[in-house]
Amino acid sequence: PNVCAVQKLIGTNRKYFTNCKQWYQRKICGKSTVISYECCPGYEKVPGEKGCPAALPLSNIYETLGVVGSATTQLYSDRSNLRPEIEGPGSFTIFAPSNEAWASLSAETLDSLVSNVNIELLNALRYHMVNKRVLTDDLKHGTTLNSMYQDLPIQIHHYPNGIVTVNCARLLKADHHATNGVVHVIDKVIATTTNTIQQVIETEDSLETLRAAVAASDLNSLLESDGQYTLLAPTNEAFEKIPRETLNRILGDPEALRDLLTHHILKSAMCAEAIIAGLTMETLEGTTLDVGCSGEELTLNGKPIIAAKDVLATNGVVHFVNELLIPDSAKTLFELAQESEVSKSTEFFRQAGLTSHLTGSERVTLLAPVNDVFKDGLPPVDSNMKNLLLNHIVKDQLSSKYLYHGQKLQTLGDKELRVFVYRNNLCIENACIAAHDKRGRFGTLFSVDKMLTPPSGSVMDVLKADHRFSTLVAAIQSAGLTENLNRPGTFTVFAPTNEAFRAMPQGELNKLMGNAKELANLLKFHVADEILVSGAVGALVRLKSMQGDKLEVSMKNNIIHINKEPVAESDIMATNGVIYAISSVLQPQASRPQERGDEPADPALEIFKQASALSKVSQRNPRLAPVYSRLLARMKSSGG
Repeated sequence: PNVCAVQKLIGTNRKYFTNCKQWYQRKICGKSTVISYECCPGYEKVPGEKGCPAALPLSNIYETLGVVGSATTQLYSDRSNLRPEIEGPGSFTIFAPSNEAWASLSAETLDSLVSNVNIELLNALRYHMVNKRVLTDDLKHGTTLNSMYQDLPIQIHHYPNGIVTVNCARLLKADHHATNGVVHVIDKVIATTTNTIQQVIETEDSLETLRAAVAASDLNSLLESDGQYTLLAPTNEAFEKIPRETLNRILGDPEALRDLLTHHILKSAMCAEAIIAGLTMETLEGTTLDVGCSGEELTLNGKPIIAAKDVLATNGVVHFVNELLIPDSAKTLFELAQESEVSKSTEFFRQAGLTSHLTGSERVTLLAPVNDVFKDGLPPVDSNMKNLLLNHIVKDQLSSKYLYHGQKLQTLGDKELRVFVYRNNLCIENACIAAHDKRGRFGTLFSVDKMLTPPSGSVMDVLKADHRFSTLVAAIQSAGLTENLNRPGTFTVFAPTNEAFRAMPQGELNKLMGNAKELANLLKFHVADEILVSGAVGALVRLKSMQGDKLEVSMKNNIIHINKEPVAESDIMATNGVIYAISSVLQPQASRPQERGDEPADPALEIFKQASALSKVSQRNPRLAPVYSRLLARMKSSGG
């Protein structure tokens, strides 16, 4: 009973008197603590008994100061003639600096307190006192108490992690009762404060640039108003570290400047002593900052950039920072991309001469492939590549959360891109979004998982233009499906290559090619009436084919499989669908024919011979129509 646990931060004098609610996991600011146990103030050991069962009699505040580890405060109370008051009748609260707190004061400060006929020392001590008994349950976050020195306010903050601060001094030992009040031990000597945050800025020489920026953005009134803010004040040095061109651009843009400054203002007062682990805090700009600590140092977004901390103001607290925190909303697209996982894309766009679109005031959205796409180096930039890159820049500044399935986006290259929304992904054509948006001043950055390939024609156009599919094209025409695959739609086509048809048993192939109805049925089994790009394929996706049976699309070792067969090439985009090149002809489950080798081979051989020749010439040539007519006639006659 009555044993207190004390966690001491190794290598420092910092102590944390913990209880069951605030145990701090034996780590403070990432550093291990040593735990010791001692009698709680007001109790003592009894030989042969566990814990500290014996209660000491209550004494007055003056005597209690000696018991709780604040003997220096007790000494100065005597020297300043405060002793008779805190020994006499009444009901007081004193926030008593620990012995270490007094020892940490500079010699100059301490001398000014104790040498001035004790008046300054008395005033300082009375500022640590409240003329009533106040327990920790009464110390509510954001409240103020009137001190016994000219009723000047004392600021109280009670944080969710249990830490209580008094003018940003941490409460070490709380609620030590005395006959005439209560004693709380704190880790600093606190000073009066009468300046607002705005007045702190105006009186600090190291904040001259910030002062001008605040005036230009009309934030003076906010920083003078009542409230509890934390200003992460960039010093002159912080502004000087920014490239002059970037700084001039922001200073000359009122909206970007306001975003920059409000990104440095937290919505609540956060004293340094309250931070014992990383936490995310919201700024006035609406973004968040990761505020943390490492040993004795405070960190912002993981970097120890806080130069001075806990400059108290009447409406909050100021920490000086030696690096400028530029929010995304004040950056150009080029700056956003350079600092992220798409930095190689910025070099690609620079080589193509497209930087002006990423640095100006044009409202655009950049679809930037992640660096892994270019692990083998950047492709050479020619006119075709420049046009392709222009199609990675979409007109208008978009937000991915507002995109919808089937939406059409216009690019600077005058192409129309489609949006596909899936359960596990959001894709624009074949490229799927790989990270959260970064929204800049005029543009938004979408990181995508591959180079985008805009569609270049209908499914039939694409198949005809690729010599690998000449047999399939001939088969589609024979089966009378050409018009279907030319019309507007949303098809996914698993397209067998010429080699896939050659790999079929000869008898089976002959029979198939001689029966237009069976051929159409088989080909429809290769087509689904919805677009599925590879980025939307998880462990397994089932599609209903136009023939009626299900197709199973899966991903194994980063390779797409259709009905357990690997796909040779994915995401060949068409205006009315997407094509996958496959190396085998798929068979519907219920009607897989047995292999037969005794059928005449003429119809199939004729298709192969003529399709091979036709694949070398543009399929759009009108002179080829008679050839295809004769081919169809041969198939019909042999089928009959």
